Amino acid sequence: MADSSREENVYMAKLAEQAERYEEMVEFMEKVAKTVEVEELTVEERNLLSVAYKNVIGARRASWRIISSIEQKEESRGNEDHVAIIKEYRGKIETELSKICDGILNLLECNLIPSAQSPESKVFYLKMKGDYHRYLAEFKTGAERKDAAESTLLAYKSAQDIALADLAPTHPIRLGLALNFSVFYYEILNSPDRACNLAKQAFDEAISELDTLGEESYKDSTLIMQLLRDNLTLWTSDITVSLSLLYCMVLKISCFAFNCRLQSRIFSGHVV
Repeated sequence: MADSSREENVYMAKLAEQAERYEEMVEFMEKVAKTVEVEELTVEERNLLSVAYKNVIGARRASWRIISSIEQKEESRGNEDHVAIIKEYRGKIETELSKICDGILNLLECNLIPSAQSPESKVFYLKMKGDYHRYLAEFKTGAERKDAAESTLLAYKSAQDIALADLAPTHPIRLGLALNFSVFYYEILNSPDRACNLAKQAFDEAISELDTLGEESYKDSTLIMQLLRDNLTLWTSDITVSLSLLYCMVLKISCFAFNCRLQSRIFSGHVV
């Protein structure tokens, strides 16, 4: 009976996905996830759970970014009444984000991570844990943001330890972990050097073993490698621009200082 119920919930989750009813898809896959004491989730079930939550959280993250951008514009215009309204609305979205993240993190902590047997499953769930703590760090402030960032780092590092030991450099889950971990370094910890180093190492290691890549994971792995390369291109150009701006600032300061010294010498009767 339990197997029948599990199969039915998986089928209903697939229907919900086709209908783009992702909140219901989450509900069906949560029921499946709570049966892992009997049997670990299959790859298909694991992916369905991930897709369900990714769509539910993705919609709110997009909403939060849009509202935050509008809030900044209204603040710059000095529209305090509008800013107050927007802050309240943003708070509503943040409450929804927190609820979604808490839901999947609880499921991971209590059910999925303890039941994971294979290195692939362990990395998948620990990466997922890191992802949802990272989503919390995107909008939390103060001590809550610090806690979320620390939890993200711990989860990603735990996943990385297993991935480096047991998964091939071309494995899509290992590559996906490197992609998200590097984004965390760049966006949350504001550490572009570490982000670039991690992304480049993952990309280079995968390239060196590309000929060993199986046909079944070729598409996923090469897509993630492309994303790693795109991020590296973007981040290194940002660093170059920042260094160029810094150089221009130093040059301007040097010129200003030189002119000041020149004026001082002219006024004191000494001409260069």
